[in-house]
Amino acid sequence: MKISLRHVATVAATAAIILTGTTACNRTSGASGSDKVVLALSTLNNPFFVEVRDGAQAAAKAAGIDLEVVDAQNDSATQANQLATAATSSAKVVIVNPVDSDASGAAVKALNAASIPVIGVDRTVNGAELKSFVASDNVAGGKQAAMELAKSMNEKGSIIVLQGVAGTSASRDRGAGFTEGLKAFPGIKVVAKQTANFDRATALDVATNLLQAHPEVTGVFAENDEMALGAIQALGAKAGTSVKVVGFDGTTDGLTAIKEGKLVATIAQQPAKLGQLAVELAAKAIKGEKVEATVPVEVVSVTKTNVGDYLK
Repeated sequence: MKISLRHVATVAATAAIILTGTTACNRTSGASGSDKVVLALSTLNNPFFVEVRDGAQAAAKAAGIDLEVVDAQNDSATQANQLATAATSSAKVVIVNPVDSDASGAAVKALNAASIPVIGVDRTVNGAELKSFVASDNVAGGKQAAMELAKSMNEKGSIIVLQGVAGTSASRDRGAGFTEGLKAFPGIKVVAKQTANFDRATALDVATNLLQAHPEVTGVFAENDEMALGAIQALGAKAGTSVKVVGFDGTTDGLTAIKEGKLVATIAQQPAKLGQLAVELAAKAIKGEKVEATVPVEVVSVTKTNVGDYLK
């Protein structure tokens, strides 16, 4: 049978569309005719948000909810487009983990105008209305991080701080809590702060440069475990010995680094629990039931003494 080039091109184009759609989002289907909820995540290139997604998907399956997960890949414009699509789709509720708390405001306001309830998870949204906000107490966690780092440094020395994505409530609140907690330890001085965007590879570069500029540093606080692991790479043999590092999130890689003695502590969140609770709140909102405005999720300081309780 003779096949035209035009036919081949059409098949190739169709395949490309299918592949693109597969990578753009994934779906957990409930029962036939079930209610649709969109989960808009800042990125899935981070183990923490993979766990948020997994917890949400498990809860959606249990509740018979059709959950569509979209990944903004840490791009505010991409996320704005995804939220605009959700506003014109059949979504009954949107759960959003904003790339940028400020930048997401306009897109969430459009969802408000369309009378679609919006639930924030892990990071809040500024300038728009959230039906509910599920998050760890990042301010308290920042204070705990300061205490753990100070103890490991015998309450003296100089440190650098690796900050998360600018404009996110998680970075702002963790940083504020850490600064507040550090006030109790006047013998410790912060010599540099710089964003590494919650990313391990970026943190490796940033930490390498900051450590060269400040060779006297004896401590590092990273606002998430991925950045802490990047700093550990930059430090090499100094990590956990002459330079103490504290992270935030309680990811598997972070917990492993504690067990290996490279990371002093991490402030453990419960990402799967965040995703689960967000979907459970969405189910309540769909039914018209009362939804709590704020749902806090406990954070715990994990060190070498209790890491075995958290490392699976």
